[in-house]
Amino acid sequence: MDPKNQAKTALPGPFAPLDAGGSTVVPQDQRNAAKADSTRRTGPLADAKPTALEEQQKLGPGDRITYRVVEDQDDPRSLTVTDSGDVEVPYLGLVHAAGKTSLELIKEVKALLEQKLYYQATVVIAVELVNKTRVNGKVYVTGQVRNRGGYEIRAGENLTVSKAILNAGGFSDFSDKRHVRLIRKTAAGEQTYLVNVLAIWEKSKVDQDLAVEPDDTIVVPARLVNY
Repeated sequence: MDPKNQAKTALPGPFAPLDAGGSTVVPQDQRNAAKADSTRRTGPLADAKPTALEEQQKLGPGDRITYRVVEDQDDPRSLTVTDSGDVEVPYLGLVHAAGKTSLELIKEVKALLEQKLYYQATVVIAVELVNKTRVNGKVYVTGQVRNRGGYEIRAGENLTVSKAILNAGGFSDFSDKRHVRLIRKTAAGEQTYLVNVLAIWEKSKVDQDLAVEPDDTIVVPARLVNY
């Protein structure tokens, strides 16, 4: 037998033994147990899911995540993203995490574990600490604001259109606060979103205050009439 495959067959618990051809051989009772384990959640992170911000926030150097495989029934581990953008995942080694969201990293690690070691792996990853000294990029604010220019987006910061305008010194005396444009470049082309900042501030419509992304441009037009 190939030494690599032989090493895999010696692994306990959720690890899947391989036959001589490299195919997974799992007895029926173990398959039933694995299925039962996959539905059982224990510990403080048992039901943890990435938050809405974590699903958008990309990991980077200095960030710390909490990692756990439910089937192992081990305590969660803290993993830190290195300067090169990697995390040391148990049994896998270095996995590149920088530039990926928690959800993307979960899917990748799960696929690698099930490809190499596990019959089934329920991976739980949550952001434990964000390196707030890290800058993810800039948003550019132009038009009728007091200080036009590029403004940094800090890691873990929920920077929105209205907050970016405040960073730019606020509106000028002749700005159209109702028709602010957020311009974003995507793989499908340039997309433009209209944001009524006046309604956000005066009517507390915070759900309309779009979050900005690196390299977005905010354009504040001049108003045609006074209001």
